[in-house]
Amino acid sequence: MIDLIFVEHGGERHRVSAQPGGSLMQAAIDNSIPGIDADCGGSCACGTCHVIVDSEWLAKVGSPSESEALMLEMTPENSERSRLACQITIEPEMSGMVVAIPEFQM
Repeated sequence: MIDLIFVEHGGERHRVSAQPGGSLMQAAIDNSIPGIDADCGGSCACGTCHVIVDSEWLAKVGSPSESEALMLEMTPENSERSRLACQITIEPEMSGMVVAIPEFQM
């Protein structure tokens, strides 16, 4: 199992465990993380699983695809560390990864 930490906009931290190979979005949904709505079910079509990856983990998650980048442009709190959780596949080297949940989703 891979340990992940989701940080709500107000600062509350949620430590969860997830299987490698699944998406970060699914880990959030499976653990009822507040602020991750995932309205499109993970098809990179809505932007409601927007997370901000802690800077030390950016290299591990990689860059967004072109379609993900276009979706992120529409999010109200887009930053250079923004990603859609549905587009991040959990890998063993991500254990301990910290992601913040913005105040607003699309």
